Amino acid sequence: MTDTAAPAPWLSIVGIGEDGADGLSPAARARITEAEIVFGGARHLALAGDLVRGEARPWPSPFSEGIAQVIAARGRKVCVLASGDPFLHGVGTTLARSIPAAEMRVIPAPSAFSLAAARLGWALPDIACVSLHGKEIGRIRPALQPGARILALTSDGDGPRQVAALVTALGFGATKLTVLEALGGPREALRRAIADTFALADINPLNVLALEVVAKADAPVLPLTSGLPDELFENDGQLTKREIRAVTLSALAPRAGELLWDVGAGAGSIGIEWLLTHASLSAIAIEHDPERAARVARNAGALGVPHLKLVAGAAPAAYAGLPRPDVIFIGGGGSEPGVLAGALKALKPGGRLVANAVTLETEALLIDHYTRLGGSLTRLAVSRAVPVGNMAGWRPAMPVTQWAFVKGEEA
Repeated sequence: MTDTAAPAPWLSIVGIGEDGADGLSPAARARITEAEIVFGGARHLALAGDLVRGEARPWPSPFSEGIAQVIAARGRKVCVLASGDPFLHGVGTTLARSIPAAEMRVIPAPSAFSLAAARLGWALPDIACVSLHGKEIGRIRPALQPGARILALTSDGDGPRQVAALVTALGFGATKLTVLEALGGPREALRRAIADTFALADINPLNVLALEVVAKADAPVLPLTSGLPDELFENDGQLTKREIRAVTLSALAPRAGELLWDVGAGAGSIGIEWLLTHASLSAIAIEHDPERAARVARNAGALGVPHLKLVAGAAPAAYAGLPRPDVIFIGGGGSEPGVLAGALKALKPGGRLVANAVTLETEALLIDHYTRLGGSLTRLAVSRAVPVGNMAGWRPAMPVTQWAFVKGEEA
């Protein structure tokens, strides 16, 4: 008979707050006390105090070495101390990538977001919760919607000032800010300010920043749909224009967790809007021109997706070593030798490819692939009203031919 019993939990992950041992349940206390090895930050170990009777191991640098030490101790009684909820931007998520849930016993404490919402009387489902801890503060940009409430976990005591300066520069200077410090402990404090007059000092490094967003009439609020205004993108003319971009994003059809290659990124607009669609998405922008590549990075940072990965190189050589994509967009250089063929080869089975052409040479290539492989071929034409003397007339933009294809559905 095959033994299908799950392995006994050997790893405990215990959330601990600023109230230390006093805030722990009897079960959490027992997990710490019984452990042969207790991992945690120096602050966590100090908060646990006399409950730690085994070997106390502060996290080393780099942090990944500590994770390796935890995994190497499999089979022993090990406890990892975490801030609040270990699975909300915490160490629990990292450990779960290597250790099955059946081998863990997790005892969470209230997260910083939960504590902040409780102090403010805010309903968590109605709040945008953003972690800026160890990340670029520009990630808060998509959440800056008029009337929105945001909770942002910052990296240090200067984080609230940096966020206040950013939102002010973006046209949200009247936003109401609340800095919640050392939540749940004896040093807990709550202070308020307005973004454009922010002057709070000596802020505890352990803080959550709450924002009640107020926008100027002309603030550049990011729409929640595809097709951002062209003027939001710094560009040299190499830009997929708003209407074509909206149709292209529809054809790319983002699904949770997918990776996009944006080939010939230009200003980076497709990759940027792809990432703005959902937090689980990832994207790699491939651009051979150094000035344009730098522009892609600036646009990504300015529009709240600084995690857009940039590969400065020419396709198809730039494809080498990249993770295999779920979806590919080719917006520039599609007629260059090997660019389209290499993309089709790299694409995962069932993956989607969308290519846009404005030149006759690239259009001919797309028509050839459509004829041989199938998919869909669409001609997109947009005209805009412009002044003609004291009246108005239509000025057509260059038409775009778009080929959309799903790998594995060849004609």
